[in-house]
Amino acid sequence: MVRVSWHGHACVSILRDNGYTITIDPHDGYSIGIKRPEVKADLVLVTHDHFDHNAVDVVSKSGKTRVLKSFRGEAVVDDVRIRGFRTFHDKYKGKRRGENTVYIVEVDGKRIAHLGDLGDIPDASVLSALKGVDLLITPVGGTFTIEPGEAWSIIEEVKPLNVLPIHYWITGVTLPLKPIDEFLKAVKGYSVVRLDSNSFTLENYSNSVIQPRYV
Repeated sequence: MVRVSWHGHACVSILRDNGYTITIDPHDGYSIGIKRPEVKADLVLVTHDHFDHNAVDVVSKSGKTRVLKSFRGEAVVDDVRIRGFRTFHDKYKGKRRGENTVYIVEVDGKRIAHLGDLGDIPDASVLSALKGVDLLITPVGGTFTIEPGEAWSIIEEVKPLNVLPIHYWITGVTLPLKPIDEFLKAVKGYSVVRLDSNSFTLENYSNSVIQPRYV
């Protein structure tokens, strides 16, 4: 079983049955107005080197955590298959905010994609790789990333089994992001599931937009 937890903003962790934990885009909490993630990772993936996504030390185990930053290509780390794709943090080929990595993580028979701070619709090769993933983790808050409608257009194109919206405004966040309601207005054909906790078991969901509760 694969358990997914959302730690606010873009920080997501993936927990395997054996306790092995993958954390993507950790923040330090105080820099963006929320609490720091309460997770320690065996593997950390960073989509781009901005302060609200690269707080590796916050989630690392002393001397034991492996880290991939802006990794492009394919690798197997501790039997987890990782694919990294070059994308952009803006609509100007990275000239304003730099580059971004889209990750696809294959673990325990599931494909989980994290779009990081994607700022523009990816090219056809990236969209093709994303088709049918078990979970698409996508920013939906706009301003620094794709807008809610753009996120929905990607979902319509790649047809993931489930969607986890991230990088939107929640109470305390000091960044000028849109609330999730702006994205939910566009949702069609998926059930919107609002949780009472920040974690869920991926195998329990299908054709769902999953909205964990930030706690």
